[in-house]
Amino acid sequence: MARKTKIVGLGDSTTAGTPGFLSPVEAPPEGRGNPESQYSYWMMKAHPEWTVLNRGVNGERSDQIRSRFARDVAAGRPAVVIILAGVNDIYQGRSTEFVKKNLEAMYALAETEGIVPLGATVLPFDTASKEQTESIQQLNRWVEAACKTTGRLFCDTNGAVRDRSNPGLLASSPDGLHPDVAGYKRMGLALSSTLEHAGY
Repeated sequence: MARKTKIVGLGDSTTAGTPGFLSPVEAPPEGRGNPESQYSYWMMKAHPEWTVLNRGVNGERSDQIRSRFARDVAAGRPAVVIILAGVNDIYQGRSTEFVKKNLEAMYALAETEGIVPLGATVLPFDTASKEQTESIQQLNRWVEAACKTTGRLFCDTNGAVRDRSNPGLLASSPDGLHPDVAGYKRMGLALSSTLEHAGY
């Protein structure tokens, strides 16, 4: 028997499903747009026994996402929270140290609440400068190391959507900033695989 599991996706536009979908946080109560433009849709297609709640908000930095943790994650008592944040911080010129502090705080908040955190890597965007791309790559190396050294779940969502020949770009995108439906599908399948390997 497949086990029913509640999962929350917490993050910015790449959790919300921008530009094709407005999340239920952005357009209550069900969200609005093409549901296939969100990784949570593809996770539930792969695993109908899972409930994956989309708690993404377009444009938010890691500190803004962190401020929603109690309302959008802890209150719902999920088994797992997928934490994907940091691209807007880098876009706005914040340091990777600023992002790391907020990510680590969210991982710890989850564990304090008895929720398993899954750290995901920040996606590339096509208009990023060389410095922004390097910051994303540096941050993602930290996310991977921070998760693996502590035994936390980790998924390379960046790897699921980037251009194989140019890792600083998205493989396919409607706006140069976000994945298209095919990219969100790859994200969903990568995240599902991580959870499958963890026994969910």
